[in-house]
Formats: sequence, C-alpha cells, structure tokens
Amino acid sequence: MAKFTFITNNDEQITVEASSGSVMEAAVANGIEGIDGDCGGVCSCATCHVHVLPEHTAKTGEASEIEQDMLELDDDADEYSRLCCQLEVSDAIDGAVFRVAKS
Repeated sequence: MAKFTFITNNDEQITVEASSGSVMEAAVANGIEGIDGDCGGVCSCATCHVHVLPEHTAKTGEASEIEQDMLELDDDADEYSRLCCQLEVSDAIDGAVFRVAKS
C-alpha cells in the first residue's frame, strides 16, 4: 500500500492510498480535480499531467521517450513533469507529492 499526495490548482492537499494500478487511476478513483485520464492510461492525451515535487523525483524516475514526446505538447511542462498514468503504484512512490498541472 502506497500513500501519495496531490496538490490541486486550489492548493488543496489530498492524500490517497493505493495498492496497485497507476497514480492516474488512483487520482481518478479519488476524484482529484484536474486529473482526467481521458485516454485511459495509454500515454496519448496528457490529461493526467502532474509536476513531481523536486525532492520526490528520485521516487518516480525519469519519463520514457514516449512520455516526454507527449509532454512536449503541453505548455505547462517542465523538468518535473510526468504523466501520472505512467507512474505505477508501488512502495517506491510512497510519500511522493504531485502538483496537478494547470489545464
């Protein structure tokens, strides 16, 4: 079971728990505003864009080339951007904090 926190565009901090699936699936299941996951998690829409807080980037690793290509299309992307559909829930991300990207 991993716990991780989302910071919404209203600066609300919401901590969720999940034991499997993707961070995006956990966000959608918990009604995190700004995380839509329109493509269902296949890395083709960027509606699950988050910014990993810098101190937590080691927990998430680097984006794949396909993920980086999708993020290049988003004006709000930066070096801490990830598509949370590409982040698998595991003990490794326990305690991570994600700021929901502005849409």
